[in-house]
Amino acid sequence: MIKKLWIKFFLLLVAIAVVALTSALLLRELMLSDFREYLEGEREDRVYWIVVDLEKMYAKHEGWNREVLAEDMTWALMLGMEVRVKSKEGATVMDTRQAVAELPDFVSRRIPAVPPLPGDKPETLFHPYPLFLRGEEIGTLEVRFLPPRREPIFIERSNRMLLLSVLLLGIITLTLSYFFAKRMTEPIRKLTMASSAIGEGSWATRVPASGHDELRKLADTFNGMADRLAMQEDLRKKLLANVAHELRTPLAAVNGELEGMIDGLYPTDTESLKSLHAEIARLRKILEGIEELFDAQSSRMYLSIRSFPLRPFLRSIADRFDALFREKQIEFNLDCDASVFVQADPDRLSQIIVNLLSNALKACKPGNRVSMRAAQTQTDATIEISDTGVGISPEDLSLIFERFYKKQPGGLGLGLPIVKELVEAHSGHIAVRSDLGKGSVFTIVLPTGSLNNSS
Repeated sequence: MIKKLWIKFFLLLVAIAVVALTSALLLRELMLSDFREYLEGEREDRVYWIVVDLEKMYAKHEGWNREVLAEDMTWALMLGMEVRVKSKEGATVMDTRQAVAELPDFVSRRIPAVPPLPGDKPETLFHPYPLFLRGEEIGTLEVRFLPPRREPIFIERSNRMLLLSVLLLGIITLTLSYFFAKRMTEPIRKLTMASSAIGEGSWATRVPASGHDELRKLADTFNGMADRLAMQEDLRKKLLANVAHELRTPLAAVNGELEGMIDGLYPTDTESLKSLHAEIARLRKILEGIEELFDAQSSRMYLSIRSFPLRPFLRSIADRFDALFREKQIEFNLDCDASVFVQADPDRLSQIIVNLLSNALKACKPGNRVSMRAAQTQTDATIEISDTGVGISPEDLSLIFERFYKKQPGGLGLGLPIVKELVEAHSGHIAVRSDLGKGSVFTIVLPTGSLNNSS
């Protein structure tokens, strides 16, 4: 079995070339067949010229005139035919050999290119053509075509040229097929090697990209995927370090307090138990964040999709945040028409909005403003949450939806990735634009058409 891809491409190109050459040979045979038919028609026309001339001569001289007959037979010989004329009784009046013998020397020297007459052969080689005058048969013209002299030369030369062309084209085809097969499969070979290297943990491996075709796009896509995998691996390592760090502090605190209680250094009272409970709550929050991300990514996540008006839904969430915004002296506005409806899971959509409003609250200072707007088209419902806070730097903007990525201390960097997963679970998408120092705008687009509940 052939395993190398370039060999398969090579054989494919060679097969195409063989088919093309075979088609050329078939076309040549068809052309030669048509050419032979054309020559056959030409011969028949020449015979009828002789027939007409003989009938005219017979009518003019009221019989067979040997001198004129010899001229006609000489003409027929120069047209490539051996002929003989028979009377209506079947007697031979004259044939080509007699006509040539009766020619004067100066005439016979004028026809050196006439092929030699063949030897005696059976009568069946002659083809009879009846001669008529005013509807009455006056005799028969018998014709035997002489072997052509130029046609074999033409066919021989064409065969030689075809053979040389096939050999030359065959060599060129094999060379080009080998070159293009190697060239076309080389990027795929490099992709295979790079994939194997990445599979073995060499995250820095990339594929050189050149040209402007689909292979270039494939190489760019692969390199982009490799960049994301490398970043995910880096984030995974950071996650493990963050989780270890986040878990170590509450575990150390719980362990220290429990050991103190066991040794009698700390009293076993309500305050101590509350402290232990707070540390355990921190542990639970970390684990729940990771579990929530996995649930958002999981295809088994259940979405209870239904259609509902968006304004009262957003109003209830805004009421929960009003006190927090007033406490921090941040202006908060909601703009949503009563006619806006959305197809979504209310609990999951609430989780998305709360997360984004919480981030906006953290990004703002006293005097800043947060706005939440919603609108609807025939196909989509759009929710926009904007703020005039600190904004996001361009280098961080492309990474904020990556799992475990965080710029500020605290947390695990899972909030926005969870939001993105939940939005995409609704067959929607989320976008962000931001200016550092001026604020950010998060835009959620959800389809308003019916969705299938998934679990």
